[in-house]
Order: sequence, then structure tokens, then C-alpha cells
Amino acid sequence: MRYKAEYETPDANDYINLRVVCGLSSKTLMAATIGLANSLCSVVILDTEDNDKVIGMGRLVGDGGCHCQVVDICVHPTHQGKGLGKVIMHQLDVFIKSNLPDSCYVNLIADGEAYKLYTQYDFKEVWPASRGMGYVKRSKE
Repeated sequence: MRYKAEYETPDANDYINLRVVCGLSSKTLMAATIGLANSLCSVVILDTEDNDKVIGMGRLVGDGGCHCQVVDICVHPTHQGKGLGKVIMHQLDVFIKSNLPDSCYVNLIADGEAYKLYTQYDFKEVWPASRGMGYVKRSKE
């Protein structure tokens, strides 16, 4: 089999590069290093035909009890369309069901058509009861 899924945290540089090539926002090396170290669970997809290069990933972040968020779900564009996003979500779902307590609220922000993947794992839209919001911290110049 060409691909394998592992519960493993990607290297910070691999993480940054994969986010950018997949069209997600760039992160600084400091932000990536801190964030990755504070993951509750990380899943990577490795390409066994390319020296186990990280070509997909996903993470679960949060307090591990009351609130958690699925983040960083992405697959390198040249490997998309092969069900690898579903593999990542399955691995995270196994972790969630095995390790998080009942009543833990797990959320995510779905970009574009990605919501179709997440509904397969019981995620539901929260609008209009709730509205997702966010901002990116930037240094003042």
C-alpha cells in the first residue's frame, strides 16, 4: 500500500509547507512549534513510495475534556481524491471516541465543500444557534 496513516506529529517545517501548498494560511516557525507541541492528537499520512514524506495531516487541539477542535485537515494536492482526508478523519474519530469524555464539545471550521467529509463523522452545522468567529493575531507595526 502506498500510503500509511500514523498517530504522529509532523515536523514543524513539514507542517508549514503542507499548509501552504494546500492553500491554508501560513504559520511562523515559532507558532508551528508551539502549536504542534500542544496537540491532543496528530495524524499524518505518509507516502511510502517517497521516503515516508508527510503528504496529509490533521490534528485535534483543546483541553481534552470540555472543548476540542479538529484543525489542519489537509492533503497535498497531488494526492487528493484518494480518500486520504477520510482516513485522517477516521483516525481522529477513533481517538475522539476512545479518549474524550462524554459531553466534550468537538467543533471545526469547514472550508468550502469540506463540510461533506465532516458530516460523515456526525458533525452538524451550528448556524443559526451559533456563529463561528475568529481573527488572526498580528504584531502591530
